[in-house]
Amino acid sequence: MNGLLQIALYLGVLLLLAKPMGSYMTRVYAGELPVWARWMQPVERLFYRLCGVKPQQEMRWTQYAGAMLLFSLLGVLAVYAMQRLQAGLPLNPQGFGAVSADSAFNTALSFVTNTNWQGYVGETTMSYLTQMLTLTVQNFLSAATGMAVLIALIRGFARHTTETIGNFWVDMTRSTLYILLPLSVILALVLVSQGVVQNFAPYQSVPLVENLSYDQPKLDASGNAVKDAAGNPVTEKVEVKTQTLALGPVASQEAIKQLGTNGGGFFNANSAHPFENPTPLSNFLAMLAIFLIPAGLCYTFGKMVGDTRQGWAILVSMTLLFVGFLAVAEYAEQQGNPAFTTLGINQLATASQAGGNMEGKETRFGIVNSALFATITTAASCGAVNAMHDSFTPLGGMVTMAQIQLGEVVFGGVGSGLYGMLVYAVIAVFLAGLMIGRTPEYLGKKIEAFDIKMASLVILIPPFIILGGTALAVMLGVGKSSIFNPGAHGFSEVLYAFSSAVGNNGSAFAGISANTPFYNTALGFAVWAGRFWLMIPVLALAGSLAAKKRIPTSIGSMATHTPLFVWLLVGTVLLVGALTFVPALALGPVIEHLNMIKP
Repeated sequence: MNGLLQIALYLGVLLLLAKPMGSYMTRVYAGELPVWARWMQPVERLFYRLCGVKPQQEMRWTQYAGAMLLFSLLGVLAVYAMQRLQAGLPLNPQGFGAVSADSAFNTALSFVTNTNWQGYVGETTMSYLTQMLTLTVQNFLSAATGMAVLIALIRGFARHTTETIGNFWVDMTRSTLYILLPLSVILALVLVSQGVVQNFAPYQSVPLVENLSYDQPKLDASGNAVKDAAGNPVTEKVEVKTQTLALGPVASQEAIKQLGTNGGGFFNANSAHPFENPTPLSNFLAMLAIFLIPAGLCYTFGKMVGDTRQGWAILVSMTLLFVGFLAVAEYAEQQGNPAFTTLGINQLATASQAGGNMEGKETRFGIVNSALFATITTAASCGAVNAMHDSFTPLGGMVTMAQIQLGEVVFGGVGSGLYGMLVYAVIAVFLAGLMIGRTPEYLGKKIEAFDIKMASLVILIPPFIILGGTALAVMLGVGKSSIFNPGAHGFSEVLYAFSSAVGNNGSAFAGISANTPFYNTALGFAVWAGRFWLMIPVLALAGSLAAKKRIPTSIGSMATHTPLFVWLLVGTVLLVGALTFVPALALGPVIEHLNMIKP
């Protein structure tokens, strides 16, 4: 009951905030700011003058896509250069050297595409300047890019007989200045009040509460193990009295990491680290921040197309899918691993699984908030984690993987989740039209061959890269050498890695060594393709829709705001999006689950 109340509280607060958040974003993109936000307009106009942007000059979809790609390419070059040059730059109190070329390449592509896949350990790799000027800045810009593409698609539905879909530079600037930045400042201050670190101090060495003693092999001057006369390794006792605490400007990165559905943590432990996520309140706010903008954008969509019922229908569809996946994850984690009881390892092990699977979870969050966080972060393209997904039960882990493979349209990333769901809506009305023998229409726009081709590319490209990349990794020696868990679970780890990269999620099962030239290069390509090979068809679809005439509603028009359409959309997402991955899931988490429960 306690767990159900926590979930109900979360969903209740989220849905209550969706309308006011959506209304505000509608005014931002229409240029009709509330009084309290107008003081930032001179900053917006100054930016346009400095960059030579003409805000009233709108773009065709090809120009919009070109601006988006050019801006992203410049971002990749800047992030790569900062990592390679960080050894000679300031704000590097720990004296970290340059990041390796393959890791810098992967990280640059990852953060520019809103993926934030991290094959490195942040607190031992990145300087404060790199964390702030490179990674945190891209958290803002990559999120704003996704929001801009969504607004362009919504204009495609809202407008008619026009060739333009807005101005990329204006949409991105307003997303950053009026939405992402104010929310991040507020959330960062609240997080600091909860104990999240925000400073520029060098790492601190502190005494342990209890000294730690252990034996380790003794090494000679050359680093080789010393052996006794019988050839056995000689050990020596080591006593550890201090611990090094990594510090830095954490709260500022933590806020936009969640609000922008980026997910890249300052520390390697991400949101499980007490300096990133110290209290139940900070955990609740982090989960709320991940879904806040995606939920609000559903209402923005309804307002901009002139029918808020359309936005509510999309939001209800997302919520139904989310609750269904959450129920499976919560149930699976509450059951625990029956292998402990079956094996009868000892009384403590049996008792520890009686309350559910706590492996890889923080005790301050427990099972409910760990499974809830995992379902949220993989429904959105966030990738932040407060528990180790690799330690989830097979079914719990499959939920996180399956949500990514659906295209992360269950709320999804800021912008990208909703435009993915709208593509599924186009597919849904097309399928409905085939069933009833009518020309498909959506929001007064006739869906024609070109539109279906663009929508099909958005649906088909991700599974092609995910399954192809996974197959390549488990066939090649360089791919298999990084797998430490043979069998079904090792396959799941590789499948999850490519799913996360193409889905621009960034989380991982983390049981494989991914910071290798092969995985850095392969996953770098995957994150790039998963982002921009989908954005271009989406913008092409926006341009096609904007040029169409609006068809008046008739008795033969299909209502797209009713419960019937909601179930049709949910069914389309599950059937079209999930069936492709059933064979691969059967080879991984399904087999692992059957092995776990076998007598």
